[in-house]
Amino acid sequence: MIQSYLKIALRNLTKHKGYSFINIFGLAVGIACTMLICLYIAHELSYDRWNPNAERIVRPYFDMNFGGNVAAMAVSGPTLGPDALQELPEVQSYCRFRDYGSYLVKRDGDGQQNFREEHVLTVDSTFFELFPIKVLEGDARSCLAQPNSIAISKGKAEQYFGSAPLAMGQTLMLENRDRWKISAVFDEIPARSHFHADFLLSMNGNEEIKESSALWAVSNNFQTYLLLRPGVGFEDFREKFKALSVAKLRETASQLLGMTLEDFEATGQYVLYDIQALTDIHLHSGLMAELEANGNIQYIWIFGAIALFILLIACINFMNLTTARSAHRAKEIGVRKVLGGQRSSLAGQFLSESVLMAALAVLLALGIVVLALPGFSELASRQLELPWQSGLFWLALLSGIGLVGLLAGSYPAFFLSAFDSIQVLKGRLGVQAKHGGLRNGLVVFQFTTAVVLIIATLIVFQQLNYIRNKKIGFQKDQVIILNDANALGENVEAFKQELLKQPAVQSATISSYLPIPSSRSNTSFTRTREFRDDNSVNMQAWRADYDYLSTLGMELVKGRFFDRAFPSDSTAIVLNETAAKKFGFDDPIGKKVYTMAGHFQGKPAPEDFVELTIIGVVKDFNWASLRENIGALSLQLDKSGGLISFRYQADESENVIAALERNWKQMAPSQPFSYQFLDDSFAKMYVAEQRVGQIAGIFALLAILVSCLGLFGLASFMAEQRTKEIGVRKILGATSGNLVALLSRDFLKLVLLSILIAMPIGWWTMNQWLGDFAYRINIHWWVFAIAGVAAVAIAFLTVSFQSIKAALANPVKSLRSE
Repeated sequence: MIQSYLKIALRNLTKHKGYSFINIFGLAVGIACTMLICLYIAHELSYDRWNPNAERIVRPYFDMNFGGNVAAMAVSGPTLGPDALQELPEVQSYCRFRDYGSYLVKRDGDGQQNFREEHVLTVDSTFFELFPIKVLEGDARSCLAQPNSIAISKGKAEQYFGSAPLAMGQTLMLENRDRWKISAVFDEIPARSHFHADFLLSMNGNEEIKESSALWAVSNNFQTYLLLRPGVGFEDFREKFKALSVAKLRETASQLLGMTLEDFEATGQYVLYDIQALTDIHLHSGLMAELEANGNIQYIWIFGAIALFILLIACINFMNLTTARSAHRAKEIGVRKVLGGQRSSLAGQFLSESVLMAALAVLLALGIVVLALPGFSELASRQLELPWQSGLFWLALLSGIGLVGLLAGSYPAFFLSAFDSIQVLKGRLGVQAKHGGLRNGLVVFQFTTAVVLIIATLIVFQQLNYIRNKKIGFQKDQVIILNDANALGENVEAFKQELLKQPAVQSATISSYLPIPSSRSNTSFTRTREFRDDNSVNMQAWRADYDYLSTLGMELVKGRFFDRAFPSDSTAIVLNETAAKKFGFDDPIGKKVYTMAGHFQGKPAPEDFVELTIIGVVKDFNWASLRENIGALSLQLDKSGGLISFRYQADESENVIAALERNWKQMAPSQPFSYQFLDDSFAKMYVAEQRVGQIAGIFALLAILVSCLGLFGLASFMAEQRTKEIGVRKILGATSGNLVALLSRDFLKLVLLSILIAMPIGWWTMNQWLGDFAYRINIHWWVFAIAGVAAVAIAFLTVSFQSIKAALANPVKSLRSE
């Protein structure tokens, strides 16, 4: 029986090659889109699951509302790990990470070339206990126990020394001053990890830990990971950890603020600690001070919904295209029934054809995925690959063939097998075929999905365009940033002055921080020489030279900026408007603010504070992402920062880069030359949104393509059903235009209904997405108008092909066939 089904199915496919190609191709496109998105989702969900301890590792995080600053950060103090190990028996071990940024690294010895290394972490000796990456050389348990010991990755061992064995015992020099002895070589950290490191520095002997306060919530600079004992439940441990954190915060409030924790919280402020599972970090974190940029579970849901809808659209197409061909097989069905064919056997025949088409579609989809995967991987910025060796992958493909075949073929199978044989042989198929409510509903669903995707794509690109063109308080164009300026040593100012001699360079500034990602420095300031909850403002503390404002094009609204004519500016401070408001000064110019000097163990004494005089207020500028409101920020004078920014004339970037490199090689010959453009660095904050917009746009186009195939099928079906009517109307004088309008009208009604349904769905969905931005566009009516007009135009072009074909047909032939 099955052999007979397959033989008839192949005969029908080869008999109608064009129809078969359209049907299989549409299904293949839908399956290929679904497979690509599923590969991306599987990749995102697998982060950190390579670690056999993944289910037992948690990371504490810090959440606060203090001094006008609201922040949730993935960091904690240096004593949290030791305290948790000592006071919570559920904790087996802990490991702290400290990210001090990039380092200049070179082999120890004269004349060695420095390399700028980005992935450097300072960690506890327990690192390989919590994160059991294979150690190729050295002892995993003791390699980081000694001060100034370092473990390096296999790739870096080969880069610096030729091989892993040759690297053992060698010495690396960091920042041209500190020598570190290589004690281990480890395998590369898996790509699907929320952190990566090529160099692991021993935490033993760390000066920051020695000088830090033992109080919680005072010095939150460390990523801390706790390894729980086997069998410890997450929620049970979470309650015990939160109880410990409350006890520790009571000590902090008492010693630092001189008040109880309850009195502090009564002011509307709060400080709290919580934990998150290791496997939740990549998609569910959303915290500041992450080691690397994470994913977003919101986008996983969005892409998952897109994959589901595109697959449903493809299956709907199959249904509509199959029913559109039903008239050509009606007599076959009638004859089969008259000769004793059962409805079940007819349904089995059509389901077999559906499964065969699904199998061919899956094979074609695999080919499409293989061709599209490199481009999609680049677009998604992920290393995606097909798991050819996974048995689960092949099982999923086989299950998918059966599922898609049944899903796509169920309606045609039961619809066609239900034809009344007597009525069919009499040529009265239309009575049953007129009940097209389900088919129309399916087309409405298809175009609703497509229109929502069009609306989403338009709004994403509109928001990104708004971000690119919004006045953000500084001029980010035509500014080039020289990295690692501290490698110049005492020649920093000389380098700046040398470049200012270039005609293309208009101005330059030396600074430690810029309004770009990963350029942050948070500090507490007070109105008096006393640290209290009601006189503190937590804000960014940036350092810059005299030319910072002029080079970056910022606007001063009160007072003045740093000036060489005022030696006292070494103790001066410039605030942004937000910081001035938070201090509550009516006129901030000349007022004093205070910041704590160095580290302290308890409540700071008056002599622990440094007095600063406010000399100016700069207009608010967006120093962080437009997802966030502008926070408080201060600037202090410093002429020895690690960044030099140059504003240059338009179209002179190549000459400026050449001058930078030439002078760099003269003043820092053994140091790596590195630069970036300010506008490019600013744009990196929105890479995820740009990626989402591009992916959504591509899949919106594919959804429309597949939807149009379904509409083409329905147009074909309706044209077949109205062949006699069209012939009669032509004989009675109807023009081709009249007939095209008649046949297109019903389809355009369906598309218009889809647009009406899609508009509120699209508005609500994108309004939720825009809610993540503090600065966002308003959703305008013309977005829906463009989406609607595009949908109607595409639908009309699709339908008109069949409508014109039917309208131009010879009426004599159609009436004779009737």
